[in-house]
Formats: sequence, structure tokens, C-alpha cells
Amino acid sequence: MPDIFNILGPIMVGPSSSHTAGAVRIGKMARILLGEPVREAVLLLHGSFAETGRGHGTDRALISGLLGMNPDDLRIPFAFDEAEKAGLQYTFKNVELRNANPNSVVLQLTGETGKKLEMQASSIGGGAIMVNELDGITVEFDGHYNTLVINHLDEFGTIAEVTRLLSNYRVNIAHMKLSRHKKGGEALVVIETDQTVEDRLVEWISQFPGVRRVTYYDKREEERDRA
Repeated sequence: MPDIFNILGPIMVGPSSSHTAGAVRIGKMARILLGEPVREAVLLLHGSFAETGRGHGTDRALISGLLGMNPDDLRIPFAFDEAEKAGLQYTFKNVELRNANPNSVVLQLTGETGKKLEMQASSIGGGAIMVNELDGITVEFDGHYNTLVINHLDEFGTIAEVTRLLSNYRVNIAHMKLSRHKKGGEALVVIETDQTVEDRLVEWISQFPGVRRVTYYDKREEERDRA
């Protein structure tokens, strides 16, 4: 059954669901994946985001998301002032991306502890978004599920250990997609789950042999803010 968001569109501040509401959600997705407040951001705008984004408030919308706002936050028009209060430094640049959706942006973020994240995402209409790359690796997820992104070496048994752990803690896998550059090289798996993956499980997975990095998107972060 479709939810009311998909039928009526997003409740939002701004003139465009793609350029404003979607941009806010992209910024917030990046903040959640970084896992801490953003201190520095370089935002590379592509296509119509670069050409007409300023008039549609895309720049303010992206900053609003990085500050943790939702699309209906009344502070969005004043996002630059809010960024100054929060100590968030940002730079906008235009870029040409190959085979990218016209409403795309690359966010290069540094958090308060120095943690870094690079994310490419697109606004695909009606406030919906798609994450296309994380730290240079192609992915595809939209934030409708809790999502584990595991960067690991392509070694026997790694994914089996991850799925066994999730099963033991009754976390059901809704979707899973595995990709690799070459046999025995760097690989990445995206696992979307019906249940929340608790922090301790994410930490355990990060310590598995061959696992280089685990990034986790927790839907509760957005749901809490809407409550």
C-alpha cells in the first residue's frame, strides 16, 4: 500500500519537491551516514542543481539537511544563518558528472572528529532521493529501509558471517546487493533491513576480518525528527 507521502507529495518549505525537499533529504542522509555533526562541506552541483538550484533554494536546502532539518522545517530559508551559528563551513561548486541524474550533487564532508564521507546522490522527484555513490563506490539505495553499507575485501565467508549475525539477532534482510571491482579485490555490499541494526551489531561487523568500513543509515533518525 503506498504511503501518503508518495500520493500527495512531501510536506515541505520551498517551491520545488525535487530542488528543495529532495535536496534537504540528500543533505540529511549524508549527515546520518557521516554519523556526527558536519563541520566542513564541499558541495558539487550537477545539471539543473547547478543551473537553477539557487533560484529554487537548493543551496539552502542542502545546508538545511546537513544541519539535520527536515523538508518542512521553517528555518530552511535562513539555513545560511543557522550554519554560521552551528559553525558549519561550506563551499558550493559546479561539476559535470558522467551519466548522472540532472538533479545530482556530490557532498564531501568532514565531521567534528575529522571523520570524512563523500556521497553522490540525486533527487528523483516528489521529494524522493537515490544515493548513487559512497566514497567512490557505486551503490543504490533510497532511505526507505535501514541500510548497512559494508566495504570489505572479496574473501570467502565475509558476507555469510554478516548475514548469520543479523539472523541471530532477528534482523530480516529486505534487499541485498553485492558488487566488487575484481575477484579478491575490494567489494561492497548494501543490505537493507526491516528492523533496526543496533549500534553494537554495527560495531561487531566493523571488526570482522576483511571488513574495512561500515556505514549505517538508521531510519529512526528521520522518524524521530518528524515526531
